Amino acid sequence: MSALVASHVPASPALGGPTGSHDEAVRRLRSEMAPVRLSFTWFGINKSLNAEQKARAAATFEADAPFVSAGKKLFDTKVPTYRAVSAVRTKIIESWRGMSLPFPEPGVRLLRRDQVEAFLSLMTDYRIELADAVAELDRHYADLREAAARQLGDLFDPNDYPASLTGLFDVSWDFPNIEPPGYLLAMSPALYRDEQRRVRERFDEAVRLAEEAFVAEFGRLVAHLTERLGTEADGSPRVFRDSAVGNLGAFFERFRQLDVRSHEQLDALVTEAQRIVRGIGPQDLRDRRELRQHVAERLGQVRTELDTLVVERPRRRVLRGPSPSSSSSEG
Repeated sequence: MSALVASHVPASPALGGPTGSHDEAVRRLRSEMAPVRLSFTWFGINKSLNAEQKARAAATFEADAPFVSAGKKLFDTKVPTYRAVSAVRTKIIESWRGMSLPFPEPGVRLLRRDQVEAFLSLMTDYRIELADAVAELDRHYADLREAAARQLGDLFDPNDYPASLTGLFDVSWDFPNIEPPGYLLAMSPALYRDEQRRVRERFDEAVRLAEEAFVAEFGRLVAHLTERLGTEADGSPRVFRDSAVGNLGAFFERFRQLDVRSHEQLDALVTEAQRIVRGIGPQDLRDRRELRQHVAERLGQVRTELDTLVVERPRRRVLRGPSPSSSSSEG
């Protein structure tokens, strides 16, 4: 493998970039991204005790019932069938977040428009997978209720349990219109301008949220790999997993896909880190001590420069719409 050539990483000012760069990033987000909202319908496994049960629980500790909060779990959530349902939800959320950028509105993120079809296909597959997992859970539902009756004792209430779990776990998505409606321009030009300004402020914050998220994730990955490439107190190399390198590579790809290009210094640091680890696999770092030390030192320089980047959140208040009331949403 060819020797790596060290290069100086320039000092970086506070993250936020020149105004022109930031404004251009805002324009790109508005023209190239689509807002997508993800919502879940999810059967609540935890339930508060009723007044009588809470009073009994309070009496156990000689406490006043109004000052006691108590709840119960309707069935064991550690059973494999329920864990499988939860695992699908986790995959859905991780995929949604991995394909999109944050947006300052509950449950909404920004998706590249050329990725909308891929997103729809993926979410449809996940929805089918979720339905299959729920169907398997429902086949064991009677056993779960019987076990809960034994485990909860007097706290068991059959009225807490629906006849079936089918339809009580679901995921949905939509693409909300966050731009001001055209009819406002004819109705009230002043109100339309106010709405335009409000939307622009939301996208302005979205750029900053994206910068903050990338800096945090990048910093965490670089710090972790740098730390694992070090040595123990006795001088022996620390053990690290392949994922310490693989996760950084996955970040580079995601950054390339979603980078808002709002700050040259952040882009330069990511490019530098890519250059440092390009063509180097986990086993190379285990087998070649000098290479390992060299990569650790170079990434340490990147980490130091990255620590100087400070995301300045916007000071103005951004008005947010109400959270959806019919289902739980993920932000």
